[in-house]
Amino acid sequence: MYPYNDYIVLWDTIPLIGTTFRGKMQTLDRAVQILDCYTLDRYELGVREIARLTGLSTSVCGRLMAALKDQGILNQNEVSKTYSIGPKPLRWAEIYSTNLDIRNVSLPVINELLLETQETISLYILDGCERLCIERMESAQNVRIVARIGRRLPLYAGSAGKVLLAFLPFHRQEEIINATTFTPFTASTILDPVLLRQELRKIRQQGYAFSDGEWVADAAGIAAPIFDHKSDVIAALTVSGPSARFSPETIQRYKKAILQGAEKISFDLGYVGNIYFQQQH
Repeated sequence: MYPYNDYIVLWDTIPLIGTTFRGKMQTLDRAVQILDCYTLDRYELGVREIARLTGLSTSVCGRLMAALKDQGILNQNEVSKTYSIGPKPLRWAEIYSTNLDIRNVSLPVINELLLETQETISLYILDGCERLCIERMESAQNVRIVARIGRRLPLYAGSAGKVLLAFLPFHRQEEIINATTFTPFTASTILDPVLLRQELRKIRQQGYAFSDGEWVADAAGIAAPIFDHKSDVIAALTVSGPSARFSPETIQRYKKAILQGAEKISFDLGYVGNIYFQQQH
């Protein structure tokens, strides 16, 4: 007689447990697939549309969507019978956004950019009518740009300031421009509000800002905007260094890197308006 029959019986039950677990995971995966179908442009969807987008059967989608509705995760339009995102995810989103620290979210990206570019990487936030440096990692090269944490600078000079100003709502942008006393830092500082508005329109169209010697002579920078879960610009990510190291080829490489970095941070902060970033890549 085999001495371990009791253990064989116990092991025979494990596939059943595993199957149950796998079944639950499959249900969870399918529910996430369904929820991922919703975007800012596709905010109300029917069962057949979800089935088409996910490749799941209409019966599976119908059952899961009804269950998600019962949990407050989806809402159903009583007339059209279509579904939209319900109130519960908004509560989750609030908990997530409340506990976010933009500096901590940005640090891994800043470190990656430093290693990739070997230039100084800085993070600026809006503070009234100025920008405030809240994080920076300096280049290890002998000649480098030093961006002191806690330093305040105006928005009209330098790539980070201009990109923040460019993506503000128009009325706020105008308030800041009209309240600004334009002081030259270098011969390249923009001092004419008309020229500044032209530059801001260009930045908003191309999605990033470039500056060369605007607040420090012989220093160049490229900056991209960071957006929050409400699609508001809240920060700017910038790479800066001596102008001599910013060749046309280098500018293109840094532009792509800084846009991808700002995209990563924005998405981690809950930004969902991915059309902007898709246009830039």
